[in-house]
Amino acid sequence: MARRPRIAVVGSANIDLTTFTDRFPKPGETIFGQKFDLGFGGKGANQAVAARLCGADVFMVARVGSDLFGPATIENFKKLGIDTTHVMQVEGLSSGVAPIFVEPNGQNRILVVKGANDALKPADVDAASEMLKSSDCIVLQFEIPLKTVYYTIAFARKHGIRCILNPAPGQSVEMTALADLDYFVPNESEAEIITGVAVRNVEAAKKCAEDLVAGGIRRVIITLGANGSFLAGAGIAEHVPAFSVNSVDSSGAGDAFIGSFAVFLAEGVAELEAVRRANLYAGLSTTGVGTQKSFYDRSRFDREWAIRGRI
Repeated sequence: MARRPRIAVVGSANIDLTTFTDRFPKPGETIFGQKFDLGFGGKGANQAVAARLCGADVFMVARVGSDLFGPATIENFKKLGIDTTHVMQVEGLSSGVAPIFVEPNGQNRILVVKGANDALKPADVDAASEMLKSSDCIVLQFEIPLKTVYYTIAFARKHGIRCILNPAPGQSVEMTALADLDYFVPNESEAEIITGVAVRNVEAAKKCAEDLVAGGIRRVIITLGANGSFLAGAGIAEHVPAFSVNSVDSSGAGDAFIGSFAVFLAEGVAELEAVRRANLYAGLSTTGVGTQKSFYDRSRFDREWAIRGRI
């Protein structure tokens, strides 16, 4: 039996606190909400869960707070079979949280408190070095300090480990720190923030991706939602169409793409087919509500791929 892929995620873990209400309260006013939902989130955690559900051994490097959410987050990882050796509580800090307020028409207001996510330092990467060196791929996002992201990319480069960076949320970056990065995977808005190129269609995605490759990144994949994704690198510039699904909630679709793509590559799937599979996995995640709880497990995905992958 082939060895299972080993995926390390260095990144964020949040708690989503969603309140549904008929209207937002006025200043100084208290009103009753209609419904409340608590869910585990954060881009790093979501990507780790997607990779785990796709069949990989997954290792998380993260920081959570010294509050009630910290142990609950760690327990959720353990329940899913994700290694939490390097997930630590930080005394005196809250866990990362995202209070979300939703009106009946779907309009929402979101506050993100990074909390302990901001305490993940380069020294923590060093502390996890032996585990990271044993990984087939390291996955990163921008919900932790950028200096930690850059340090981890350099670590991966030094030790010959494949590295995938999801630059979300979008912000200015030091492109020199991304030199020789294996995969840079923004969505349209993140790509525009970073490059200044408005990504409104496939042609614009092609130009944007090729500009990023010219800047020294080995491979760029711009995820385009219902338009699929665009893959660019030395010798390749390819639009990969999306699969048709009955989408109800696109939350976490980008994270589903990243986590599954890392696994497919580590299994030895050819690059273009790995992108196609990740497109389908991400698309299927939008057929359910929420993030982690909408992700497919591997057997369920494989059944879908057996039918749709031939099309």
